[in-house]
Amino acid sequence: MLQQNEWAYAGRLRLMRISGIGLLCGVLAAAAGQSAAQAPAKSSTYPVRPVRVIVPYSPGGSSDTVARILGQKLGDRLGQQFVIDNRPGAAGSLGREIVAKATPDGYTLLIGDSPHTINVHVLRHVPYDPIKDFTPISLLATAPQVFVINPGFPAKTLKDFIAAANTQPGKINYGSGGNGAVTHLTGELFKIATRANLVHVPYKSIAIAMIDVIGGQIQAAFPTIPGAVPHVRAGRVRALALASIKRASALPDVPTFEESSVPGMIVTNWFGIFAPARLPKDTLATLHKAVIETMNSPDVRARLTGLSLDISTTTPQEFDAHLKSELEKWGKVVKAAGIKPD
Repeated sequence: MLQQNEWAYAGRLRLMRISGIGLLCGVLAAAAGQSAAQAPAKSSTYPVRPVRVIVPYSPGGSSDTVARILGQKLGDRLGQQFVIDNRPGAAGSLGREIVAKATPDGYTLLIGDSPHTINVHVLRHVPYDPIKDFTPISLLATAPQVFVINPGFPAKTLKDFIAAANTQPGKINYGSGGNGAVTHLTGELFKIATRANLVHVPYKSIAIAMIDVIGGQIQAAFPTIPGAVPHVRAGRVRALALASIKRASALPDVPTFEESSVPGMIVTNWFGIFAPARLPKDTLATLHKAVIETMNSPDVRARLTGLSLDISTTTPQEFDAHLKSELEKWGKVVKAAGIKPD
């Protein structure tokens, strides 16, 4: 009888232990659920509020146009407003600095272009590192530079122009959008490639320089193709060569520099989207996927093609490699041309 009571008591103890373990597991599970509910939302839910897109120039330019087309469609795709914030100043360095110093949470982005990798070579003080302080998301679009002259200048081809420049050293001028602008460095690259002795005339913008080419105050310029196409088609300027690998559909009769026996003249003004450095990988993945889908949508492609821009999307790694290549290339041109930082 005593032995049976001991067995019964032992059974009750085992039941109490099992019940206690079950109760403990329940408490732990409830605590874990409560902690998860109280934890901050993961970045996979990005975006949960409006996103600011910095354009480091005044409204109306190519970067601004690309930003507004992209921003509207990203907002539709991701369900949050992408607000364009124009921050001009210091050749675009002011806007870039804002993004470089912003919290890397995906809520401050940058639409950058070629000066992103040029400014560090031509400005005395640049308050950011163009590679280390940013997360490259994707290249967006490119537009080659085009060499244009006043239609009254006695040159029908690039070969004619180079011959004229060689017979009049230091007498032929080309205009640019300012010291260190891509329109300036393209001209210097041309001088290096052809040994043509041209005189650089800096303007506040390439648009103003183009007015003087049209008026005959200066003889030539190297604008980006969107700014040149209307004037070429209207006969106000003559396009002699395109600084790209292949001809452009917007100007199909204009040969490339390579076709005109001037190798190495590949210069495109590019547009890309960045975030601050150390952007979380899942936020980067979300943004990159949305950007690629947006840029490949038929309406966006049609609008950018209408502006003479070529869609040129990349992976973040490909964009990073492009930036490093551009940084090295323009450093060599600036050094060879003897350009001193302003």
